[in-house]
Amino acid sequence: MRNAGNLGKHELIGLDVRVYKADVMEYEGRITDETMNTFEITDASKSRTVPKTGRSFVFDLDGENVTLVGDSIRYRPEDRTKKVR
Repeated sequence: MRNAGNLGKHELIGLDVRVYKADVMEYEGRITDETMNTFEITDASKSRTVPKTGRSFVFDLDGENVTLVGDSIRYRPEDRTKKVR
């Protein structure tokens, strides 16, 4: 089960996210794809590729905001589930 403590070890595709860079929100949408260095985020109007480096990703899990720092989740998706602490 996904929770604030283990979100980085779970699949992130399909989750709604807000992307911040230096405390300024850049994008908001749903993660539709993931690579080692990027997320593809889709909103109502378009899809964009967002680098993980230098950004924070805020997920809403059951009313709780959970933040993952992009630099700490820079792994291939299949490896991230094993390496993130």
